[in-house]
Amino acid sequence: MVFIFPFLWMISTSLQTFEETLAFPPTWIPAWPQWINFVEAMRAGPFLTYARNSLIITFSIIILQFIVMIPAAYAFAKYKFAGKEIIFALVLLAFMIPGQVTFIPVYLMLAEWGVINSLLPQIIPFMANAFGIFLLRQYFMQIPQEIIESGRLDNASEFKIIMKIMIPMSMPALATIALFSFVSHWNDYFWPLVMTDSAQVRPLTMGIAMLRETEGISNWHIIMAGNVVLVVPILIVYLFASKQIVKAFVYSGIK
Repeated sequence: MVFIFPFLWMISTSLQTFEETLAFPPTWIPAWPQWINFVEAMRAGPFLTYARNSLIITFSIIILQFIVMIPAAYAFAKYKFAGKEIIFALVLLAFMIPGQVTFIPVYLMLAEWGVINSLLPQIIPFMANAFGIFLLRQYFMQIPQEIIESGRLDNASEFKIIMKIMIPMSMPALATIALFSFVSHWNDYFWPLVMTDSAQVRPLTMGIAMLRETEGISNWHIIMAGNVVLVVPILIVYLFASKQIVKAFVYSGIK
């Protein structure tokens, strides 16, 4: 109940009138649900542009992370090479450093490349996912070496082994990583705020924040309607991936 209370409050407020949001004691069930609040929230700015940007940024990051993460996790799990433990320790170290610590040097580097105030600086810094490499390595280590050796005996290349054996047997872990990455970058506010100053390249979180500036701080029914629109895609993705999350942590040995 503690966790679900803010969501119930948000949904209730999004359907109330302006007067109901100011009433005391608070109103839980609106007399007449104000669905027009969602329309007004969408009219307050270029929300289709914001939503398009959020989709491009989030799915580009997830795809690029998979391209980087899967071969790296496979190498850490199934290969022996010089400096392996040191390199993996550096990956874990990167996992522990918050992005706010490194944003100044990253910003300066991207500014030198001339890509500030575009979609690229919201995607490039997140191409590598240290947590994803760690979790997927744990999962790959559970896959018997005999299965991989049988593939090699059939003259399968390493690329084919990854595509035909490792990825299909690791779908719970991949779904979990994709969900965590989706939630993190769909809700990201700090990084787009630092990297952009134009509505044409900003994501949905920035658009919702601007509702407060354009509609006024007391119009919480409009602001909460915008927040409901922001949260719905996350809930849909979570409902599809929740079972895979449990499987991923059970089979990877992380409890």
